[in-house]
Amino acid sequence: MEKTRPLWANPLQFVFACISYAVGLGNVWRFPYLCQMYGGGSFLVPYIIMLIVEGMPLLYLELAVGQRMRQGSIGAWRTISPYLSGVGVASVVVSFFLSMYYNVINAWAFWYLFHSFQDPLPWSVCPLNGNHTGYDEECEKASSTQYFWYRKTLNISPSLQENGGVQWEPALCLLLAWLVVYLCILRGTESTGKVVYFTASLPYCVLIIYLIRGLTLHGATNGLMYMFTPKMEQLANPKAWVNAATQIFFSLGLGFGSLIAFASYNEPSNNCQKHAIIVSLINSFTSIFASIVTFSIYGFKATFNYENCLKKVSLLLTNTFDLEDGFLTASNLEQVKGYLASAYPSKYSEVFPHIKNCSLESELDTAVQGTGLAFIVYTEAIKNMEVSQLWSVLYFFMLLMLGIGSMLGNTAAILTPLTDSKIISSHLPKEAISGLVCLVNCAIGMVFTMEAGNYWFDIFNDYAATLSLLLIVLVETIAVCYVYGLRRFESDLKAMTGRAVSWYWKVMWAGVSPLLIVSLFVFYLSDYILTGTLKYQAWDASQGQLVTKDYPAYALAVIGLLVASSTMCIPLVALGTFVLHHLKRGDAAPVA
Repeated sequence: MEKTRPLWANPLQFVFACISYAVGLGNVWRFPYLCQMYGGGSFLVPYIIMLIVEGMPLLYLELAVGQRMRQGSIGAWRTISPYLSGVGVASVVVSFFLSMYYNVINAWAFWYLFHSFQDPLPWSVCPLNGNHTGYDEECEKASSTQYFWYRKTLNISPSLQENGGVQWEPALCLLLAWLVVYLCILRGTESTGKVVYFTASLPYCVLIIYLIRGLTLHGATNGLMYMFTPKMEQLANPKAWVNAATQIFFSLGLGFGSLIAFASYNEPSNNCQKHAIIVSLINSFTSIFASIVTFSIYGFKATFNYENCLKKVSLLLTNTFDLEDGFLTASNLEQVKGYLASAYPSKYSEVFPHIKNCSLESELDTAVQGTGLAFIVYTEAIKNMEVSQLWSVLYFFMLLMLGIGSMLGNTAAILTPLTDSKIISSHLPKEAISGLVCLVNCAIGMVFTMEAGNYWFDIFNDYAATLSLLLIVLVETIAVCYVYGLRRFESDLKAMTGRAVSWYWKVMWAGVSPLLIVSLFVFYLSDYILTGTLKYQAWDASQGQLVTKDYPAYALAVIGLLVASSTMCIPLVALGTFVLHHLKRGDAAPVA
């Protein structure tokens, strides 16, 4: 007798699990950056179009496959065709890579959370130098927030070639992050189902609190106007459309196998079409909502820096030219500078190198994404708020909830195929399988806590999943529509849910979505080829800024292996299945 498959306690638990997985750090730190880069409000046009033609259909497809086959990614695709087992294997490999480095972000969030209880915040001021005669030189050249991130948190090496040792503090935080994840996934859907209520809902509570605070900050309107002012010319930019499609694709977590795993624990009669629409709409709404919060804080930070710059220039000119206090204002500064330059040319030329060009627009134009936005830009804004410790604790608690929620999905994508395997599950209990997966990931993840760890983190973040996921989802759609058969799949869904599949889903699955994925795949391939030698950003302590360097040969080899190890699973497993099938036929022939 086959043991019964565990189920979600109710459909709401499944929806919360999908939201907790899909709504992640990308909604908070990637979407606002894309809005900033590609035309503010006008970026929403390609974003919403891509949600309709790509996001919703592909999400529905994965949920329907998981619910119909009632297995993890490997078993589900093997059921459709033995030659497609490699699609599931590729998904597990990509999820394994993702889990290895993604939990490091949670480790950093823990590190910042623990430091958020100090007064003053440790990243709000530069430390004194060894002689106690002034501030640390590296910190003065950079900024206190950059110094805390690059020197105190990462203790970053000057280049990828200088690995350095494991930093014990981030390493302990990584151990803690993996312990939390293990406790959340310990008993499968039983424990995950309870945790997702918190990981899915608490970030919204923090975002709402932050929105109220953000809108009351001085200069918040400058940031919001910058976000909502559409730059319509960006609609003609193909990169805006490519990035909109990519953001939808990766934000929903397509191709990792997590959605298939979650849906496999559903009742067969569950209305997965409705849930696909709900999850994709909530995910996109969260991105827009998080952008409003981010840009209000961005506006505050930009206005604060702009006004500080004006004060410094005004003070310099007032002291140099004995001007009356309060005479210089933002409105007359440029005019007075012009007058002083013509009236006192020699004196003005002496102070000219020290006069900064203050511009609110250029402050708002500084586009940052990823860890730079989360751990430098946000902390820069938080340190200037009143009761900064409270806002810091709330912010990093929210990052943790988002990160852990996504980790539950990532680990489910690995664990479900393993626990589905009769060979593995007959020898090891579920808790032991979960523990081994966490232990192996944690051990390999220690690479990211070394002095060069952040450079390896960027390699994994940039190359471990991009091309692989596009190929996986492309094969998935072709497999369902043309191998399993769209009509057969349609009749399966009707038998399961009692509802007919509308023409919209069929057109998207059979034609529009695959063509879109092929276009993205071609774009990324050509982009990699045209870029030439791949480069990375290294921290130069002597200048207090990032500098561009070429990747060494062994790093390029690792990048190649990352891409190949997952994508090659699909043809290699298919080839292996073909060979085994023919060998069996060959063995069986003489007996017959």
